[in-house]
Amino acid sequence: MIEPRIPRVLFVCQKNGGKSQMAAALLRATAGDTVEVLSAGTKPGAALNAQSVESLTELAISIGDEHPKAITAQMVADADVVVILGSEAQVDEVPGTSFETWITDEPSERGIEGMERMRLVRDDIRTRVEELRTRL
Repeated sequence: MIEPRIPRVLFVCQKNGGKSQMAAALLRATAGDTVEVLSAGTKPGAALNAQSVESLTELAISIGDEHPKAITAQMVADADVVVILGSEAQVDEVPGTSFETWITDEPSERGIEGMERMRLVRDDIRTRVEELRTRL
C-alpha cells in the first residue's frame, strides 16, 4: 500500500520575522504532523518580531527555535502550496504549485498599534490558516 503524501505548505513574507512565522506556527499547531510547514522571507530580517511571538504565546503556541531565513528556489519547487503574506514579498510562480496571496488586516492603518494590533493580525491569519487547513 502506498502511503498518502503529506502536503507541504510554504509561508512567505518579506522579513520572515512576523506574519509568515505566525502562519507557520498556527498551521503546525492545528495540523500537527499531517502537514509539512515551512516559512521563509524574500529579504529576511535579523530576528523574529517579539510581539508576533508574544501573541502566539497567548494562545499557548510556540514558534520553537524558528528564525528568519531566506527563501530558496528548492523550497518553492518542493511546496504544494505557497502562501505569500502581504504585498511586499514577490515569489516567481512554479507550474504545478498552488500560489495564494493573503493581504492581511493591517490595524495600524486604523491607528491601532502595539499588542492590540498584533492580536488582530494574528487572529486574521489564524482564520485564514484554519480555512487553508480544511482545503489540504
